[in-house]
Amino acid sequence: MSSLNEELRAGAATLGLGLSPAQVDALLAYLDLLGKWNKVYNLTSVRDPREMLVQHLLDSLAMIPPLRRHTAGRALRLLDVGSGGGLPGVVIAICCPDLAVDCVDAVGKKAAFIQQVAAQLALAQLRGMHARVENLQGSYDLICSRAFASLQDFVSWSGAALAEQGVWLAMKGKHPGQELAELPPTAQVFHVEQLVVPGLDAERCLVWMRRAPSRQSAAGATGAGS
Repeated sequence: MSSLNEELRAGAATLGLGLSPAQVDALLAYLDLLGKWNKVYNLTSVRDPREMLVQHLLDSLAMIPPLRRHTAGRALRLLDVGSGGGLPGVVIAICCPDLAVDCVDAVGKKAAFIQQVAAQLALAQLRGMHARVENLQGSYDLICSRAFASLQDFVSWSGAALAEQGVWLAMKGKHPGQELAELPPTAQVFHVEQLVVPGLDAERCLVWMRRAPSRQSAAGATGAGS
């Protein structure tokens, strides 16, 4: 575990991410739980601990600095859609304690795993939810996903759960030009941020989106300025 500890610390330093010793311990404890539960519940196809560290932990950690800049320590609500084994939701809950994080998944055993992680790691602001995101009603300030679905499906399925001034953020591989072109008119991209994952030779980007202004409000704004 010491080599994983060193690699995690080195990766976090490369990302410019300040993690406390308690957060490092919690991330490694989560990785250990993921490995143990994976033997029974098949939470991820990645089995090797070091590969899990790079492909799951460091990959999810790459989005923490942009997320921290956006939230600026505010107490906001975040929904992780299609969270699976808790990626990136659990990582966000550990690294951004000001956020209340709900991880939703349509598979009950995955939601149960998140609940177990929350209990064992004493993450009071983390919750696993067994549901389909299309059926959720709520007011989340942030809705995120990682390797979940197309951008079109992501914003369409989760739209009812997004607060009026909320933001979607989707972690993708290569720049998703075709998916961006297929976004519904209700969503608007305002930033595509390139990410570099330590130890991973693959492209990553973070797509930031918000609700597009309605025609009525846009027309009102135009009238007000004329």
